[in-house]
Amino acid sequence: MSHVFDTLAPIAGWDFLVVTLLLGGAAAFASGRAIAETWRPLWQLPLYMLPLAAGVRFVQYAVFKSPLFSTGHAVVDLAILTAFAMGGFHLTRREQMARQYGWLKT
Repeated sequence: MSHVFDTLAPIAGWDFLVVTLLLGGAAAFASGRAIAETWRPLWQLPLYMLPLAAGVRFVQYAVFKSPLFSTGHAVVDLAILTAFAMGGFHLTRREQMARQYGWLKT
């Protein structure tokens, strides 16, 4: 099984696409929706993304042999996960506001 990952490793960005965008993005989107559904404020969102970004970095390190303590990679992962989470947050919050305050439409 390890030879499969060794053959995929030379493909630039494979680990980024699979782990950060696909898996991490889906988890961040779901986290953003959960934060909005519980009516928590938006400023809490990056705090929830810190452990998720650390988990994404660890998966990239463990599976694809990426550097674990790379500040640049960690910041990019955190920014992308926060963007996915904000998308889920805003979509859910918009649905909540339309449902709860539908009478305010002008």
